[in-house]
Amino acid sequence: MPALPPDWLELNRANWDERTTVHTAPGGYDLAPLRAGHGRLDAITEAELGPVAGLRIAHLQCHFGKDTLTLAQRGAQVVGLDFSPAAIATARALATELGLAARFVEAPVSDTLEAIGEPGTFDRVFTTWGTITWLPELETWAGIIAGLLRPGGSLYYADAHPWAYAYDDFAPLDTAGRPGLFLPYVSGAPFVYDEATDYSNETAVIANTRQVNFRHRLADIIGALRGAGLDLDWLHEHQGITWRMFSQLERGPDRLWTWPDKPWFPLSLSLRATRPG
Repeated sequence: MPALPPDWLELNRANWDERTTVHTAPGGYDLAPLRAGHGRLDAITEAELGPVAGLRIAHLQCHFGKDTLTLAQRGAQVVGLDFSPAAIATARALATELGLAARFVEAPVSDTLEAIGEPGTFDRVFTTWGTITWLPELETWAGIIAGLLRPGGSLYYADAHPWAYAYDDFAPLDTAGRPGLFLPYVSGAPFVYDEATDYSNETAVIANTRQVNFRHRLADIIGALRGAGLDLDWLHEHQGITWRMFSQLERGPDRLWTWPDKPWFPLSLSLRATRPG
């Protein structure tokens, strides 16, 4: 497995700066519902998150703020954080366009507490879809979440299932026609690769192709949250996911991507963890 490049953060930032342009252009994210005043989250989050009106929410790794502003439309007081200057600039412009009072902060996750301020005052920390795979370790992440939350406040987390990340279309299909085993199921191992395609717009070509991801086991996620003093309220595994993780997946009426035949393994998971009051 390739060694961790010393400029891994800068490589990832350049990639996401470019993706911000792709995701806000025609063929990228659908912003029409948000602009019409009724933005929606994905089907999994919609079913689990609950009402947010009046809550103070910190949205970590918010990208260009689509979900952040959806929460703001529902009456939450939201702060969004992302490490991409292009994403944060776009989020601020979109908030101004929509007349929403969300605040956006540019910083890597590791600098969250200093960048956002107001520790111990948030009712929720919200982080979903394609987040911890960009973080080299989870102890800092979990400690930041605990530091943001007030006593009794909770984290909502949803993302790809760690086991699903061990498979990929890059590997040969197995005998059942499923994605092949691509990476070992190990903790914190960096995976350096080049990819010119984009998950939201299949016709886009990315110039800043180099990316560095990190693999985290389910035990790493739960262990980090518990080590930070958070109590796990529940954990759900799902057969759907918000992007076409494998070419065999088919999109359902709920706009989640799922296996076309059998639920071979879960594609995503979600959880809620609470800071004891």
